[in-house]
Amino acid sequence: MQYLEFGLKSPEKPAVIDLAGAWSYSGLASRAAHVAEALVGRHGLAQGDRVGLFLPRRKESVALLLGIFGAGGIAVPFSVRAAARELAHQIADAGVSRIIFEPSAHAVTLEAVALAKSKDADPRVIEAASLKAGGPLARDVSVTAEAPALILYTSGTTGQPKGVVHTHASLAAQVDVLFHAWEWSSEDELLHVLQLHHIHGLVNGLLGALRAGAKLRFLDTFSARAVWDEFAARHASVFYAVPTIYHQLIDCWERQDSATQQRWAQAAGQLRLAVSGSAALPARLWTRWRDLTGQALLERYGMTEIGMAISNPYRGERRPGTVGRPLPGLRVRVVSESGQDAAEGMPGEIQVNGPSLFREYWGNLGATRESFREGYFLTGDIAEMRDGYLCIRGRASVDILKSAGYKISALEIEEVLREHPAVREVAVIGVPDQQWGEIVTACVIPQAGETLTLDDLRAWCGDKLAPYKTPRRLELIQDFPRNAMGKVIKPELVRRLSAALDFR
Repeated sequence: MQYLEFGLKSPEKPAVIDLAGAWSYSGLASRAAHVAEALVGRHGLAQGDRVGLFLPRRKESVALLLGIFGAGGIAVPFSVRAAARELAHQIADAGVSRIIFEPSAHAVTLEAVALAKSKDADPRVIEAASLKAGGPLARDVSVTAEAPALILYTSGTTGQPKGVVHTHASLAAQVDVLFHAWEWSSEDELLHVLQLHHIHGLVNGLLGALRAGAKLRFLDTFSARAVWDEFAARHASVFYAVPTIYHQLIDCWERQDSATQQRWAQAAGQLRLAVSGSAALPARLWTRWRDLTGQALLERYGMTEIGMAISNPYRGERRPGTVGRPLPGLRVRVVSESGQDAAEGMPGEIQVNGPSLFREYWGNLGATRESFREGYFLTGDIAEMRDGYLCIRGRASVDILKSAGYKISALEIEEVLREHPAVREVAVIGVPDQQWGEIVTACVIPQAGETLTLDDLRAWCGDKLAPYKTPRRLELIQDFPRNAMGKVIKPELVRRLSAALDFR
């Protein structure tokens, strides 16, 4: 139970809290051991077997995850919102031999298993409630640090999701670097509102809090008002979220009376640390949160394959529009197209080396080999170094547009367009075009009651962007296709818009 090491120094201290109550660290360890015993003794789990599971934000989810680890299995977390076809791909791709299901997910589980059988997969379905008690382990389980522990599937925002294999050692490295960099302590309490099938919520959040011996408090369903009420009740010292959540929190705050606004803002100002990640944090949102709460959000950079690699400092200047500096123990370089280190202020690909990196893409040796150069993982993200701080310019595949012979950062344009008073949300994409290569297209969700034209937008950009960066097309839409973390799936947006334009 390496992830409970610090907490077990005070075994009766609360470890995990949800709406149904709290478990102490000793109680959590005992329940996780029962899961391991049941998986090995009653269900014949062998070391290295892949176990699929849903992880709603509840105490039981933590025991299931740690129990799989303790049994020597490899956990394959599923999204609680996933469709059957998506689950079937992951079941078959990872060779999942057992699925632990929740009653609320029974129907989608059975449908996914039926689909997976057509791909030669035949997992055994186990009800979570049956794992609450077990006898002595049927065999001695000795799990090494280099053994695989977890397969997380990439978000699929830029292509087919791949299974990312992390070992116990790489997970420990990830939580340890944040433990030190963000000065976690056993006195902390994390208010957890994120999905548990991604690095942000599962490793940074769940495992990170347990590794520190801190309290982990779950909200089973997200509600902006509920988050504010938890802040006001002093039920958090640390809060992790994505930009969409901070946007929703501010919207909720703005609808309250002045007394509630003051109480909530003061409560949020008492947080020791508020972190934003998983998508670019608009500078306007960073500034608004600071003005409202006095808190400077800490933005960081990471991905499924590497954990967290870059972060604004816990102590020191946090610069809006940047993701900060490389974390201790991580080697980060920005490499130009020529293969040389990019000069200050010039774009290049972020490449990372260090102990937190994943071992492989499951069953995909070719993709694994192609993702490394000289021991560095090729992230596919483009950034510029400015005075020691990294500024992300976007994914090379979807955020770096090629129009009229220029390479253009979609994120740079989005930052300018967000400042327009009629723009609520915006995504900039490149729509294929024979003349221009790609047409710079602004897809905008307007503010309620506001009107917006392409001429308005181009005039707004006139003194802020070079002419070749200014959008040539405006599309007003109601919502974006998003992944589970709220990130816009730009390839899907391009596909939809291209199809609509062809129809016209």
